[in-house]
Amino acid sequence: MTSSYCLSSTRNTLLIQNSHLFLSKRANSFFSQETHLPKRISPLPNSSLSLLRLKNHKLEHPLSSLSSFAEAEGENGEEAQNIEHQEDEKSDDLPGMAQAFHISSSTASGISICIALAALTFAYLMNSLGQGLSLKIKLLSYVTLLFGFYMAWNIGANDVANAMGTSVGSGALTLRQAVLTAGILEFSGALLMGKHVTSTMQKGILVSSVFQGKDTLLLAGLLSSLAAAGTWLQVASYYGWPVSTTHCIVGSMVGFGLVYGGPGAVFWSSLARVTSSWVISPVMGAAVSFLVYKCIRRFVYSAPNPGQAAAAAAPVAVFVGITAISFAAFPLSRSAPLAFAQALAFGTAAAFLVDRIIRKQLGPLLVKSESRHLEPKEDTSDQKNIGFLSDIAGPTGTQLKIVYGVFGYMQILSACFMSFAHGGNDVSNAIGPLAGALSILQGGAAGGDIVIPIDVLAWGGFGIVAGLMMWGYRVIATIGKKITELTPTRGFAAEFAAASVVLFASKLGLPISATHTLVGAVMGVGFARGLNSVRAETVREIVTSWAVTVPAGAIFAIIYTWLLNKLLSRVL
Repeated sequence: MTSSYCLSSTRNTLLIQNSHLFLSKRANSFFSQETHLPKRISPLPNSSLSLLRLKNHKLEHPLSSLSSFAEAEGENGEEAQNIEHQEDEKSDDLPGMAQAFHISSSTASGISICIALAALTFAYLMNSLGQGLSLKIKLLSYVTLLFGFYMAWNIGANDVANAMGTSVGSGALTLRQAVLTAGILEFSGALLMGKHVTSTMQKGILVSSVFQGKDTLLLAGLLSSLAAAGTWLQVASYYGWPVSTTHCIVGSMVGFGLVYGGPGAVFWSSLARVTSSWVISPVMGAAVSFLVYKCIRRFVYSAPNPGQAAAAAAPVAVFVGITAISFAAFPLSRSAPLAFAQALAFGTAAAFLVDRIIRKQLGPLLVKSESRHLEPKEDTSDQKNIGFLSDIAGPTGTQLKIVYGVFGYMQILSACFMSFAHGGNDVSNAIGPLAGALSILQGGAAGGDIVIPIDVLAWGGFGIVAGLMMWGYRVIATIGKKITELTPTRGFAAEFAAASVVLFASKLGLPISATHTLVGAVMGVGFARGLNSVRAETVREIVTSWAVTVPAGAIFAIIYTWLLNKLLSRVL
């Protein structure tokens, strides 16, 4: 018994000594990697993963989020991100919204119930419900408002990823930050920029004269279009497919008009524009994002001091972007010279502000990057004749932190603008048919100009924010993570390219889709890194969903119109 005890204690002593030796080796390895980081090797995956996981649990400074991507351009950095995604997949036992925002399932359920109750209550209290009308008309108006909310909810669930998907995928914003920011800006855009929204019939989809004297049928068609587009958007959002809400509502209106009004009730040019945009939008987005990303790699990554180059390029990009947007999209004067001068003033002010923010937040790192003794100097003898399309190894360490910090701020700014503009533009996809239906119910002119009340605009904004909170994470995950791996530089290239293409095409009157353009831009960034960097399976699913969007909306609209027309004929 004594001998067995001695053997056991000896074995335990050896195990303890071996464990101490193992831990000391791991610690020494860790500190050696942190203090002498190789050029193309990222820090320990576990430390990167802990940073990636921690940033999802609290709001933090953008630079601290971006620091976890400090070596993402290398192969090991991408392997760490892939491992992190695999770790996240192991926690799929929670419901969707609870898992996305790292909250309990009971909290997620409570939020959903509160949103549903708020929608039912606010619709009843709105002035647009109708004053001095019969109870039957008030009830139908109430139901119409709920149809509009359903469509707006699905716009928020699917289309808001255009603005925030790349920011979340690159780590510039956490999902919570993105949803909070987009919620405020989407609502503000819908409220402030949606005042000139008119009915869908006036956008060149239906020939309104065909439905004169058929108010009940037209009302059923408008409500069915909202329900049909909302149904397909909900299906697409469930599977994480980014589809165009504009194409969806166009398909629904075309299906209704063709079946119940005949071929003469449809502007076929509208359908031709939608179809052509399936090719034009992603191709233009991919081409521009490819060039923008190659410019970043050529003129920033290959610079003697990439961090300083990025800090200097950011104000220039902001100046060009804000000046172009102010002059083309929001001219403050009818006089072209005065409008251009005002745009220059806005661009200069924005560039100065961004430069001050970058210098203030990244100042210590910029000073550190100027010291030539902190990091080994790279051999640039083989980079004298770098071509535009040459593959350039990215910076490392402090330099890469600065580059990602700068482009992280740039990406947040571009996402905020896109979100604000999206709220003002795409709210019309829900509010247009809604306003037309309310006008028919309450005795207005179905084919004339329709003034949109402020509470209806706010109603549409509320619906978009509600959909974003409850289901927006699904499509955000597809754009941000499932097409190709994104970093702040890649995300900025995709976002900047998409915004530029949409603005340019809109001024020229070219058929364009913001959703399709952004997806194409994300693909273009992936192609710039090699064909294998783009996940072909995800691309096939997205393209298939685009092709099915118009006929799916049309089929749903035909079925819903048949049902609603019979029901409304009895009620009215």
